[in-house]
Amino acid sequence: MPRQGILVEPYQRLKLEHVEQIHRASLAILADPGVLCFNRNAADIFGDHGAEVLPMRQGSADCWLLKIPGKIITDAVQAAPKVVKLGARDENNCLILDGQEPRVHFASGSEANNWLDVDVETFISKREPGYEVKFPVFRVQKGTVDRLAKAARMCEHLDSWDSFLRPVNIQDDDITDDNKDVNKFFASLNNTTKHVMSGLTELSQLDNVVKMSRIIAGGEDRFKENPIISFITCVVKSPLQFVDDTTQTAIEIARRNIPLVISSSPQGGSTAPIREEGMVAQINAEILVGVALTQLVNKGTPVLYGSVPVRARMDDLYDSYGVPEFNQYNIDCVQMARYYGLPCYSTGGVSDVKVPGIQASVERLFSHILVTLAGPQYIHYAFGLLERTNTFCPVQAVLDNAHISMVKRFVRQPIVTADRISESLEQVRRVMGTSHKLYIRFVRSALRSGEITPPYPFESKDMVDETLLRAQQQMEEVLLLPPRHIDKVTIDRVFQQVPGLLTRMMNY
Repeated sequence: MPRQGILVEPYQRLKLEHVEQIHRASLAILADPGVLCFNRNAADIFGDHGAEVLPMRQGSADCWLLKIPGKIITDAVQAAPKVVKLGARDENNCLILDGQEPRVHFASGSEANNWLDVDVETFISKREPGYEVKFPVFRVQKGTVDRLAKAARMCEHLDSWDSFLRPVNIQDDDITDDNKDVNKFFASLNNTTKHVMSGLTELSQLDNVVKMSRIIAGGEDRFKENPIISFITCVVKSPLQFVDDTTQTAIEIARRNIPLVISSSPQGGSTAPIREEGMVAQINAEILVGVALTQLVNKGTPVLYGSVPVRARMDDLYDSYGVPEFNQYNIDCVQMARYYGLPCYSTGGVSDVKVPGIQASVERLFSHILVTLAGPQYIHYAFGLLERTNTFCPVQAVLDNAHISMVKRFVRQPIVTADRISESLEQVRRVMGTSHKLYIRFVRSALRSGEITPPYPFESKDMVDETLLRAQQQMEEVLLLPPRHIDKVTIDRVFQQVPGLLTRMMNY
């Protein structure tokens, strides 16, 4: 039984005629000006299928301008699977992503360099020396294998967290480009039974990661039925440029028929138009051409429509996730993915500030609610990210788990039946026949049924806001829960057959 997610009635910003206009605009972009391609294999693949390929030179690099007819794109998109399974070590945690069903799942993401710890210290008032208050103090640490494993253990035990997209960049002294991929995938797989998704640092390590995953899944055939890992590939650099190394990575993953995300992240106002229709037309073109590449390489490759549009700050050109346009762009992209019937990997729950607090909560909840209502199948960045996507905070992830649970209750469809209406009418008549005119006697059964929202788990009392303190305590309790590691026999096989794994990883 896969994880259920939350089924929503989709909120739509665009009318069908607008969606079709943007679709046509995207095809026009791919035909003229086309896509600048720095990968020879991709240029040949599109050329073999009817695209016009014009040799060019960009600085010292050879490249090719691809002018792609709309039929290549539409045929390839039609060939892409409309339902994608993301497997898991525990198959009860697998995800079935149906491009036509607005059933939302939540994941982490970003591979942030920083890990933000929250300590609790006691402060004494200068005005009232007898008055003491506990207050959160923040410490920035670098990402390590141990902290990545901790994040995966949290994912295992936080119920709103449906899929583990590695949120921590491992920077230990003994981690190199050559061994990073196998170690980050092992640390993740060994600490959560949920689906594991990540980018790939070195293409040369793809087969080692796949070999590891097949062993853990129970063999090659079991891995095909239950793909416990998937990959993210940022194939297109905005605006409209196929990057050589990530494009080759996407080609090789598609050849192996492993689920992958074609992710594009243009920045409105710098690498994409800032206006909504222009941004969405461009990012849609960039994602479609990536999806098309996967199907031209291997028809039927399971692929997700990966929209990560942001808006540029006008003062420093950093990404801004807290502005309303971020949500508008993403909601529109969800509609475009649904138009094609493709499962959508969308974006929500990121804050521009560096530490948890009021601004972080407002920015995150704003996008958690709005993007969830749009009905993407998979929302990444949803847990723990601060300072845009530079910092992962485990206490923030605990807060997000509770807030997403509240969002799920808010967006779920109400149950309205003739029997329930009759029951409510009977309650009204009975209460109006009493002297006190109160519904208290009917409250307990509703609370016990679970249909009424429980109290906020971090609720504070009196004049003190203890939200972060309570979340920090819950984080510590979660990390004390027993891990669900891979069995020792399988771990031994992995270490015997997969090069590059560090011996100390057996302890994570």
